[in-house]
Amino acid sequence: MKKTYSKIKTGTTLRLSGLVFSILLIIFSVTGIATKGLNFGLDFTGGYLTEFTTSIAMSEAQMAQKLSHYHPDEFTLSAQSNQHFQLRESAQASNTPWLQSLTQDDTLGVQVVSSSYLGSQVGDELFDEGLLALFCAMVAVMIYLALRFEWRLALGAVVALMHDVIVVVGIFAWLQLDFNLTVLASLLAIIGYSLNDSIIVADRVRELLRLDTKMQKTSVNTVINESIKSTLTRTLITSGTTLATVASVWLLAGAPLEGFAIALFTGILVGTLSSICIAVTLPQLLGLTHENYQTKLDEKSQTLLDMP
Repeated sequence: MKKTYSKIKTGTTLRLSGLVFSILLIIFSVTGIATKGLNFGLDFTGGYLTEFTTSIAMSEAQMAQKLSHYHPDEFTLSAQSNQHFQLRESAQASNTPWLQSLTQDDTLGVQVVSSSYLGSQVGDELFDEGLLALFCAMVAVMIYLALRFEWRLALGAVVALMHDVIVVVGIFAWLQLDFNLTVLASLLAIIGYSLNDSIIVADRVRELLRLDTKMQKTSVNTVINESIKSTLTRTLITSGTTLATVASVWLLAGAPLEGFAIALFTGILVGTLSSICIAVTLPQLLGLTHENYQTKLDEKSQTLLDMP
């Protein structure tokens, strides 16, 4: 009996500690977003993107130093490999023929792979439409949760979902990683993943509360701990296999999908944390009881009995 009580107490302590940690993560993320802001990519700001290769191996620093002789404006250089580079510059960059001068440098053997331009007006439209898609997804999720769960469990799932999105955006703000359309798409994927993870645990809590026909025979705290315990293996296996896939994309797909992979990887980690420490712990703190679901079950049973 003492051993069981000790396990319950330990589980509760871990959940509450995780909740405090999640609150600190949100504060940390909001601070980063407010102070540093997001480093929007060309998808949103507009500008020029040039991709080129060299015949000799060079480091990113060496290539940047070489480019500074031909390119008088500010630019962002990233190395795909020691012979493959990507240069980004703003839409306001001057028309200096730096690329022509660079290709004429025989010591580098430069070959242009691709060169493209995105107008700032198109970028603004993409940003507005992306935010609209994110907002619509959040509203749809809230409506679904309001219909499926009692308001405490529904609120817990919504807060967990918002926690995941804010933390991912905060990490991009602190690290000043490019925030582009692929990252925005990953946020939509994180919303779906976080919702699925939270619903699995919340469904189990609801099921156990309904099965406990003798009111208060089992405490809500014990019910929540048992729900987490019974779904933890499934959660870890699902998260683990998904993380392995996303890690492969991160390591092997290259720079174009790096932001997407980082966002998803982070979202899966914090999503697993929030489904345990927020989605079901917050409803307990808000006063979730057996009566919240037992009453609904009794009303449904009575309705069936009253049917002719």
